[in-house]
Amino acid sequence: MTSNIKGELMDFDSPKVMGILNITPDSFYSGSRKQTEKEIAERVIQIVEEGADMIDVGGYSSRPSAVFVSEAEEMDRLRFGLEILFREAPDAIVSIDTFRANVARECVEKFGAAIINDISAGELDAEMFDTVAALQVPYIIMHMRGTPQTMMEYTQYDNLMPDILLYFAEKISILNQKGVNDIWVDPGFGFSKTTGQNYEVLNKLKQFTIFEFPILVGFSRKTMIREVIGVSSEEALTGTTALNMFSLTQEANIIRVHDVKDAVQTVQLYNKIKQC
Repeated sequence: MTSNIKGELMDFDSPKVMGILNITPDSFYSGSRKQTEKEIAERVIQIVEEGADMIDVGGYSSRPSAVFVSEAEEMDRLRFGLEILFREAPDAIVSIDTFRANVARECVEKFGAAIINDISAGELDAEMFDTVAALQVPYIIMHMRGTPQTMMEYTQYDNLMPDILLYFAEKISILNQKGVNDIWVDPGFGFSKTTGQNYEVLNKLKQFTIFEFPILVGFSRKTMIREVIGVSSEEALTGTTALNMFSLTQEANIIRVHDVKDAVQTVQLYNKIKQC
């Protein structure tokens, strides 16, 4: 399994780590909020030095009930952050966390971002699929219903896993027809799902291998951890590591995290187990 990133193939024989860079004032985990030039530069250096394979940059918080941010403000934040990021790490593989086609296009064409990470899988911007097809970059499609502001109102399913699998099958079919073949699948942990539903999806994660695309998971310090073990976001690293390791045994290919060093070590241990 491989992805074409800027003309080079990334293979997933070993799972990859995606480090999070939040250029937002309201991300759910306060420790991840980076807004000044110094904070962003230090975070980029940390992500790189701790061994992440790629950096996911976001200028719009997608936490439940997140404050709406205009397209102009989102792009202003990303321009500011990307200039600093590529100054500090010019060779970094950068993913842009946005559901807006215009934002995605500018970040790829003007700054050299290599991946689009869309929490809405094209639902929130009808131009996104055509934009990704034109840009020819790997495209992460995530399962979510509604918007970040309303998504927790949509946790009722006829059949949870079949509904989610059908959602992806329909999206992938449309994307393939448009010539998009480098697709990564994100089940959307924490999005339009109760804590119980999140764990049901995690327990059945291997079912997503039916699509034969890389599987990306993001549990880092989320409510699904905090509610079960009774901790704050600041105390949720152990739970995050536990779920990351379990997801790797269920054939996850990319783990998206705040804590890069811990995730890289988790992957190293997982790879050692696989060798035996």
